[in-house]
Amino acid sequence: MNAAPADQIRLLDVQALDQRLSQLAHRRKSLPEHAEIESLTADLAQLRDLLVASTTEESDTAREQTKAEQDVDQVRQRAARDQQRLDSGAVTSPKDLESLQREITSLAKRQGDLEDVVLEVMERRESAQERVAELTDRVAAVQAKVDDATARRDAATQELDTEAASVTKEREVVAGSVPADLLKLYDKLRVQQGGVGAARLYQRRCEGCRLELNITEINDVKAASPDTVLRCENCRRILVRTADSGL
Repeated sequence: MNAAPADQIRLLDVQALDQRLSQLAHRRKSLPEHAEIESLTADLAQLRDLLVASTTEESDTAREQTKAEQDVDQVRQRAARDQQRLDSGAVTSPKDLESLQREITSLAKRQGDLEDVVLEVMERRESAQERVAELTDRVAAVQAKVDDATARRDAATQELDTEAASVTKEREVVAGSVPADLLKLYDKLRVQQGGVGAARLYQRRCEGCRLELNITEINDVKAASPDTVLRCENCRRILVRTADSGL
């Protein structure tokens, strides 16, 4: 393949722009905010799970407290009715009086036991409420950090995307001035060779593979026409001659 020396040198400009685009893409992918957001999001998910569990516990203890208080009320009302019967003098049989007094005593003990249950449930509910409040604050704090990191990531991404768009337009202009067949070969090699399809020959060294040409290769390069599109014998990239090639 043949191409004017100026076209071959422009190919190095295309290569430089492609490398810049690759660097921008790598920076975009490697923004520290990505890892920060991932870590914070994992923490947030765990805290939300804990919050759901604590909220469920608080709800369960609230129902348990209501049930225990209702049990106390039922015993208290029954005891009040029995006491009213006792005080009214309606019960005159000694046996019935004794039975009624035993029941009032039993109900008093039952009420005391149930009130202890209510207190124990209230303590557990208060503890659950405190836990819910604590986790709610922690979720809000971590969410704020996620929002901040997301905003920083989006700003950095926007800046990189803007620069990439500018470089892409410049690449289109420069690539448009390179012969189509030469550009096609370059693009093919760039895919095959890890993003570098053309390399400068600098001081007898290929800047693609960083290997110095041997004397035979140097003589072949010297003998080649300036229009000949050369390939590095080692890495097979397009080898572009410049004033600094050391020939």
